[in-house]
Amino acid sequence: MDSRISIVYGSDARQLTLSLLEHSDIKSRVPLGASIALKPNLVVASPANLGATTHPGVLEGIIEYFFGHGHRNISVIESSWVGERTSRAFEVCGYREVLKRFNVPFVDLKKDKAISVKSQIGRIDICETALKTDYLINLPVLKGHCQTRLTCALKNLKGCIPDYEKRRFHAMGLHKPIAALAAVLKPKLTIVDGLCGDLNFEEGGTPVLSNRMLLGEDMVALDTFACNLMGVDPDDVPYIGLAELYGAGNAKVTSENIISLNSPKKSAPIKQSGITKNLTRFVKEDSACSACYAGLVHALYRLKEERGTPCELPVAIGQGYKGVAFDGVGVGNCCNCASVQIKGCPPNAGAIVQALIDFEKTK
Repeated sequence: MDSRISIVYGSDARQLTLSLLEHSDIKSRVPLGASIALKPNLVVASPANLGATTHPGVLEGIIEYFFGHGHRNISVIESSWVGERTSRAFEVCGYREVLKRFNVPFVDLKKDKAISVKSQIGRIDICETALKTDYLINLPVLKGHCQTRLTCALKNLKGCIPDYEKRRFHAMGLHKPIAALAAVLKPKLTIVDGLCGDLNFEEGGTPVLSNRMLLGEDMVALDTFACNLMGVDPDDVPYIGLAELYGAGNAKVTSENIISLNSPKKSAPIKQSGITKNLTRFVKEDSACSACYAGLVHALYRLKEERGTPCELPVAIGQGYKGVAFDGVGVGNCCNCASVQIKGCPPNAGAIVQALIDFEKTK
């Protein structure tokens, strides 16, 4: 399994998706006539800009790409969480218009037949359509989660099981069954919607604008890398290590495996409210890229999680700080004249957390 991860920065979900697919030459991996199933995250009936669900532009880009290369046997499959109607989420998230335009069917997995399959933890019932498709493409949102801290590639597959099985997964503590499901289902490709995932809750409501998308074959590598982006220790997300143990992928991620298609650019003025505004009240921002700023927000949130109080250290971020002296911590390559600079374009949240902790010790 290829453990390389491609990253692209920007705000247009359709165009970013096309760029990732074209750069990775995905068409060469899928034989003509193969059935292709796209599995987004429609956990709740909530628009993607609130941080919980996959942007419809992601599906638009994938369908456009495969149609352009002669593929027509494409479907979109999903099952919202227990208590939510998948059909309602499908409407609210804007999928109907996209699928109608391409005449692509939507399969509500809540109504699908289930097949019992052997796994590392015993038998698991999996929805037939997900299990039998030739080329399953996983389309998770990178976001926080109230129970597992992070949800991305591995956990998104939980939408491929019946509701009664979802309840059983929770009764089992989530981690082992999530890992076992991933080892059985093994999507051929994962494209991560990291445009604006929620800070800490799978239902959305506190989106953090990152303007970034990822592509890879190895879900374990992707989730490990996602932890770094959010400042989460992968060891604190047990299903990642278990998935590696069960044979779902490789948790080792090296810089050589990360391929950046472009660099982040200055974004529109960053709007904040609620928890993110409180976290960043000591931050000096001038023309920051959204991916860089998102890393800082996640880092500040991790520090508050550990300490109970917001970080009050002086922090600067943004292109406006190039060549500008700053007595404090500068985030990113732009802040080259800060007392302490966290290099990277953008640096991940894990690096920012460690730099803030180290700087605090000098005070």
